[in-house]
Amino acid sequence: MKVNLNDEEVIRQYLNTSPNDCFETLYNRYVGKVYNRCLSMTKDTEKAQDFTHDIFIRMFARLERFEERSSFSTWLYSISYNYCVDQLRVSKRLSTTALDNDIDCQSPTLDEAERMEYSMQQLSMAMNTIAPQDAQILRLKYQDNLDVQQIAEKMNLKNSAVKMRLKRARDRVRQLCGASAFQC
Repeated sequence: MKVNLNDEEVIRQYLNTSPNDCFETLYNRYVGKVYNRCLSMTKDTEKAQDFTHDIFIRMFARLERFEERSSFSTWLYSISYNYCVDQLRVSKRLSTTALDNDIDCQSPTLDEAERMEYSMQQLSMAMNTIAPQDAQILRLKYQDNLDVQQIAEKMNLKNSAVKMRLKRARDRVRQLCGASAFQC
């Protein structure tokens, strides 16, 4: 691969012939800048390295979508920024707390585990009993961790409609679970 080709020429060559050295050329040109962008956003060298590799994999998989409306570097930096923002948003939702060594971590007793399993079965049965659109909205909220605005956009509803449907679906599940011996 000739180093004196500009980014767009390198991409055209990749799209026509698919050489690995095209990827290598783009990687070598931008890995430092992408890493620095990731590091500035994450403040963590390991995460920045992981994010950088993920970004280049993502970029290479989507290279045919590059339409040359902007420079390649601008396109790559927007992918980098969006990827970092998404990953940081997900990590906030799934934040973890380090356990102190002096905390006594006990597993639930068999009786508690049986109650938990029974509750999960009851919840599953209740979810299968309610209307599919109610089950969908609950899954979007509690499994996919979407907020009301995101659900509204996905389902083409107003925020107030999403809130009401969530409340009604939760009430229906509680009602169905309340009819059994254990609470969900």
